[in-house]
Amino acid sequence: MELTVATPPGRQLQGVGVSPGIARGRIVRMGAPLPAPSAQRSALTSSEELATARSAMASVAEDLRARADLVEEPARGVLRAQALMAADPSLSDDVARRVNAGRTAARAVWEACSSFRETLAQSRLGDRVADLDDVRDRIVAACRGVTPPQVPDPGHPFVLAARALSPADTAGLRADQVRAIVTAEGSATSHTAILARSLGIPAVVGCADVLDLADGTPVMVHGTLGIVEVDVESFDEAPLATVTPAARVSGSRARTVDGVDVAVMANIGQPSESGSAAAAGAEGVGLLRTEFLYLRADSPPSIAEQTAALTQVMSAFPDGLVVVRLLDAGGEKPLPFLTSGHEPNPALGVRGLRALRQHENVLDQQLDAVVAAAARTSARVAVMAPMVTDADDASWFVSKVRARPGWPADIEIGVMIETPAAALTAEAVLAVCDFASIGTNDLAQYVMAADRSLAALSGLQNPWHPAVLELVARAAAAGERLAKPVGVCGEAAADPLLALVFAGMGVGSLSMSWSAMDDVRSMLAQHSMASCVAAASAALRSGDAAAARAAAKSALAGA
Repeated sequence: MELTVATPPGRQLQGVGVSPGIARGRIVRMGAPLPAPSAQRSALTSSEELATARSAMASVAEDLRARADLVEEPARGVLRAQALMAADPSLSDDVARRVNAGRTAARAVWEACSSFRETLAQSRLGDRVADLDDVRDRIVAACRGVTPPQVPDPGHPFVLAARALSPADTAGLRADQVRAIVTAEGSATSHTAILARSLGIPAVVGCADVLDLADGTPVMVHGTLGIVEVDVESFDEAPLATVTPAARVSGSRARTVDGVDVAVMANIGQPSESGSAAAAGAEGVGLLRTEFLYLRADSPPSIAEQTAALTQVMSAFPDGLVVVRLLDAGGEKPLPFLTSGHEPNPALGVRGLRALRQHENVLDQQLDAVVAAAARTSARVAVMAPMVTDADDASWFVSKVRARPGWPADIEIGVMIETPAAALTAEAVLAVCDFASIGTNDLAQYVMAADRSLAALSGLQNPWHPAVLELVARAAAAGERLAKPVGVCGEAAADPLLALVFAGMGVGSLSMSWSAMDDVRSMLAQHSMASCVAAASAALRSGDAAAARAAAKSALAGA
């Protein structure tokens, strides 16, 4: 059987993959942002300039609120937060002070937002700087009476290239027109990335060279790998089908040609995503990130708030498994009530279970909320701890949970394998818990000693590297020996070819963004488990990431 997964063969640009999927189309670039306003003293009175500034701020706030009313979560919440930025009284006061010092309305807004920007960049909400920049640009444009750069409409489907893309612009994109997004700036935690994933649009950020491409350049975007393949051969205007249309098995159970089941599940970061995941045929939730409850809070949410959110997700999967990952914060995601946020090397700092061990009250409240939500639904529920270092960590966590008063025996207890130590000692780790899930994003980061959020090192953040694959295989083999389930919940599972390799290693479940599930199910339906094993063996014998991918594809094509 011919393998039809695209493998990047030619000239490539590297960025950070933030929304999975593979798409091709011709580049259309977004217009450049407006330049900074002149610092020359205003020729108008302070009252006239202040009236202009306040009118512009009010109109932008109203426009963002109106846009929010037209979209669903998570876009709605993002746009409403931006509207609050535009209407912030402290921002208005700072603008007034600068206008009274002789600045024009546009310049006063620019400087005031720049001051707020510095404060925001140094806080736990530093990844929201881009949202503030967008608000600033919209207000400045309104002060000048001009329209800010808009998403282009060339009259045909295209790949959107931009320096950065605002949440308001991203929220309004149509997946049938914008096949993929590539930006020169941005991070995996930006709202642009979050919204792209919710829309099911493949996206790559931090790809600085994309702005050098001319409009009309044919490209193929690999949203999982973070690769943009340029001047693709045999380009046509048809959407890319990762597998042949006849082989698609949307919404059905994932099964190889020879009848081996592999659970295909959804990664969910907001309760609002659960409906889309269920509609797309997810067999359950392999990773429910609970950080959404905490990252905008100055204190832990109440048990009632947590219970309501968890119940919403669990209710969408009445007969499925929902794996709740407990709070993975600290380190580069500091919370004022959890960690100091002043660590010299946050990626290697107090995060995940390390932070929860220091704040058991936060852990206890999460566990109580899980029990309460599980009692309200018929979903099968499990919990797992993030950033587990070794068997000692795993044993402490399992003992802690099982000792919790009223803990139901049918809620399984597992751990994330995302440190090399946990992977190398996977058998000892699994011996003390019920299951494990491999987080390939962090595992690759720690194996390759490359910050996953740093675009300059994005080429090293590759789950195809044989060193990463070897640790996944080791953990999966430990699970098979102990008859303990081992899954993959990192976004590497969304790569259809890599999903086959994981299955061949003995991984029993694959969890990913819901928009990628159809392609993975379809690929599994085209190959036998023996072929998957051959692909895994070939990849593991390779010397680097590119060779591993090529070897896996070759093994499958020859099967």
